Formats: sequence, C-alpha cells, structure tokens
Amino acid sequence: MKFSYVNPTQIQFGQGQIASISGLIPTDKKVLVIYGGGSIKRNGVYDQVKSALSQHDYSEFSGVEPNPTVETLDKAVKVVKEQNIDFILAVGGGSVIDGAKYVAAAAKHNGDGWDILLGKHKVTEAVTLGAILTIPATGSESNGASVVTKAATSDKLAFISPLVQPVFAVLDPDVMRTLPQRQLANGVVDAWVHICEQYLTFPAGAMVQDGYAEALLKNLRHLAATFSQQDDAWRANLMWTANQALNGLIGAGVSQDWATHMIGHELTALYGVDHARSLAIVQPWLLRNQLGHKKAKLEQMGRNVFALTDGPDLAEKTIQAIESLYHSLDVATQLTEHDGDKAAAIEAVIGQLKKHGMLKLGEHQAITLEQSKAILEAAVA
Repeated sequence: MKFSYVNPTQIQFGQGQIASISGLIPTDKKVLVIYGGGSIKRNGVYDQVKSALSQHDYSEFSGVEPNPTVETLDKAVKVVKEQNIDFILAVGGGSVIDGAKYVAAAAKHNGDGWDILLGKHKVTEAVTLGAILTIPATGSESNGASVVTKAATSDKLAFISPLVQPVFAVLDPDVMRTLPQRQLANGVVDAWVHICEQYLTFPAGAMVQDGYAEALLKNLRHLAATFSQQDDAWRANLMWTANQALNGLIGAGVSQDWATHMIGHELTALYGVDHARSLAIVQPWLLRNQLGHKKAKLEQMGRNVFALTDGPDLAEKTIQAIESLYHSLDVATQLTEHDGDKAAAIEAVIGQLKKHGMLKLGEHQAITLEQSKAILEAAVA
C-alpha cells in the first residue's frame, strides 16, 4: 500500500443540523442555493435552509434533474457568473451535488464547461461549495467526483477534482422520512456497489480497507433485511454508511474496478434507467465474467459478509447472495428497463462505450468491448 489520504469535508451529522449552515457560510459571501424539482419545499428542508440563511445574501436555482444535464447546469453557470456568486449551496441528493460541482468548476472556465468532462480543460479553480444531503446513496457530499449527462448526445461522463469537494456536508437523517421507498432501495444498492468497486478486486493485504469495507457491507445487508422496519436508527445508519462507502478511505492504497459503473452509466444515459438499478443489472454478470480475477475476494466476501461456508462454488454462491439482496429490495438484476429490442439496446451501449474510449475496463483492464457485450448478453439471457 502506498497512498495519500485526506478528506477535508466537515460533516454535520444528526437531526436539526441544517441550522448549522448559518455559521458555516460566511455572511459576506453571495450564495446560490441549487436544488432539484422542489421536493425540499414539501418536506420542510427548504424552510430550514431559508431560516438558516436569513442573514445571508442568496439567490436560488432549481430544476436540476436526476442524472443532471449540462443543458440545465449551464443555466446555473450563467447565474453564477452574472451575479458574481462566490458560494454554492447544493441541497439535494447525489445528482444535485454532482451538478453543483460542475457549476462550481464551469463558472471559473471561460470556455465550454463540457470541456471539463471531455478532459480538454483541467480544473484549476472553482467556486466554494457546501452540501445538504437529502438522499443517501452516492457519497458525493464528501468527495470530489461528479457525473454529468449531455442530453443532446446521451453522453454521461465524470470528472474528479479536489477543488469541487464540498467544504461541509450536512447529513440530517430526518430528511429521509418523506423519500419514496424506491429511492431508499436505490440508496442501499448504490452504496453496496460503491463498496464492491473498491473491494471486489484481488487480495492486497489491506486489512483496514477490507475490514472496514466488510463492516459497511454487513451494515447494508442488515438494512436491506430490515427495510420494512425503518426508524430513526435505520435512516441514520443508511445515511452514514452510504457516506463512508465513497469518501476515499476504503479505496486508499488498493486497486479499484468501476467497470460496473462505466457500463451502467451508458444504460442510464440511453434509457433513463435509475443509476443504482443500472448497477444491479450489470454487476452480477460482470462478476461472473471476471470470476477468474475476482474469485479470491468473492470468497472472502462470502465468508466474512454473508457467513457462507467454504466450498468449490463459494464465489458463485456469493454472487447469488448479492442478487438475492437486490431482489429483496425489488431491484432487478436483468436488462429490462430499456426501449425496444434487447440486441439493439446492447449494441447501443457498446457503441457508447467505444465512443467514450471505454475499451478496457476493470482493475486488470481485462474487460474489453467484447467482454462488455458478453456481460450485457448474460444480463438478458
């Protein structure tokens, strides 16, 4: 292991913590509050934010979609530039926070903001931002990663910069009370796959990372099993587990995969499949396709997370246990949410992977376009 790890995001966790932003954002800052479709006005979050910012000069930008589009976000970039905004407050789930990160970076770029996603522009400065999390899933509230979609071309791409990592994140589990059950199920699945992308590779002797990853996976397994028994503790543990799944710690110094995400992103961009559900469609079949590389860690997961007994089929039983967890949440593990012919859908995904240079994926770069196609074909068999 060799790594440098720092996470500068200040976490304000617990009930009533939204009020704390009044002291976290300097009153001399001009603030833009960015949020989504308006659910924060129905669940009381908006009123709490408004009260906390009563001594601040702020304006609002709403309408950020799930899987935020550059077409919408560029309108917010224009607001930031025209109003000389110097602090962005993202209020929402991963999509809103990812979108705010793009706005923060693109507002300091004189050219096309999409250049950031294409790798044509390196982020060298960004507007400072903070986050109030309303949907636990992505961990975006305390990392520097952002995923943005260009609707005009069905491109869904990512960028990473420490300059867009939120300086603080408010995690109040009470905001989850009014969330649809589908979004909570997605949160469990999303966090699960985030952990797997950093854990299900190959043994590296990273005892802390492995042990912490396994503890988080066991948390999610328990939360899935008690999904119908949601209370304050259940909500708090999902919110904190999802945060810890992707704050950089369990991935420090170990090889990471992320192929499930790269393939899943294309399903979302092309067919509007929920992000978490695209991951559930791809992951089991990818694990089977890469069994030769991942057998040791799958067996480790089987023993330490699912308490399965050793045997020659332990790795496959572990994959089946993952599928059963998804199915218990009514999340499909086959390609069903798409338009038209399945073969045509697969070809469309492969075409987008090729377009985006995703020619070799995974920790061993062993997932070629041919393997990606085989994975998707298995997902519809």
